[in-house]
Amino acid sequence: MRTLSDEQVRARAVPSVPGVLDADAVRATGRWIASVQKSSGEIPWFTGGHTDPWDHVESAMGLSVAGEWEAAEKAYGFLRDTQRGDGSWPLKWQDGVAESTDTDANFCAYVAVGVWHHHLVTARAGFLESMWPTVRRALDLVLAHQGPQGQMWWGSSERGYCDEALITGSSSIHHALRCGVAIAEELGTTAPDWDAAAVSLGHALRAHPELFTPKPEFSMDWYYPVLGGVMVGQQAADRLASRWDDFVVEGLGIRCIDHRPWVTGAETCELVLSLEAVGRHEQALQLFTDMQHLREDDGSYWTGLVYADGKRWPVELSTWTAAVMLLAADALSRATPGNEIFRYVSDDTMQRLRTSPGDPAECGSGEGCPPVPPVR
Repeated sequence: MRTLSDEQVRARAVPSVPGVLDADAVRATGRWIASVQKSSGEIPWFTGGHTDPWDHVESAMGLSVAGEWEAAEKAYGFLRDTQRGDGSWPLKWQDGVAESTDTDANFCAYVAVGVWHHHLVTARAGFLESMWPTVRRALDLVLAHQGPQGQMWWGSSERGYCDEALITGSSSIHHALRCGVAIAEELGTTAPDWDAAAVSLGHALRAHPELFTPKPEFSMDWYYPVLGGVMVGQQAADRLASRWDDFVVEGLGIRCIDHRPWVTGAETCELVLSLEAVGRHEQALQLFTDMQHLREDDGSYWTGLVYADGKRWPVELSTWTAAVMLLAADALSRATPGNEIFRYVSDDTMQRLRTSPGDPAECGSGEGCPPVPPVR
């Protein structure tokens, strides 16, 4: 791989949030994530930690935003090289060895988000084509996890499918399916099965909460339907208002768990992205500013802070926290062409609901529900 000069890397557009984070600070965070990356392209949670496919992709997206394009492409190459025959990846690796061979549908889906994002940021010739077979196999595998009413079973193993659907993972899958459709269209083909699956999944999340196992103590269950472009307009506003005071800690960020006295950087920045997707820029900027207490001088970020006693917890500098901070900075500053990676799915959902009315927040006995693709 050709080595670029510092000047060539610095010429790439990166985010800058005035008064909070400048371009040099963004590049430092990108270099820090790259320093944790292994020679294989794998990006663990932290130095010496384990790797999972979803957070690996999130870290690669952070590398793209920070101008570390070669390191990002190496990360996607790792996924291309380690994908299993059925289109999946293991739940977790440690030092290159699979610690769990089970499949998480959301973990497998997220490659589509990362690949589309890197293409938007870089427009590198041949990248989409090289990753298309990987994305196609992954999303086809995900469709096999769709339940009879549009919900997504969270995972599977050699024992079969787990008949439980989760709000957070399903919302993220909705986002990934929409990105997969965008990739297909960019390559001059179509993906009607992915589109139909996203339609029925989105409706299930908006109108049929009874299909999903509730995890109300976790902030992700609260904002992910907004982040994943499922809930828009008034429904999104109502969703965010419903638990705001339970999770947001003024001046620090947001709780991961509603009854625990700690804030976490990744969840805070994901809420920033959610707010940006629905046009609430000032609130997003404030939360982004608030979470910067987690930053270290080298550009790394602590996972969280127990604000009751001022101690770091967990005591780790996590790659995915740094990465989602970079994504939030990009969304706030509109710096790279990938800044819309979450916002455009929300816009797409809004347009679909406006042009095809009849998808209310509630409907009875399946009446008016969109057809569900056959389960494979």
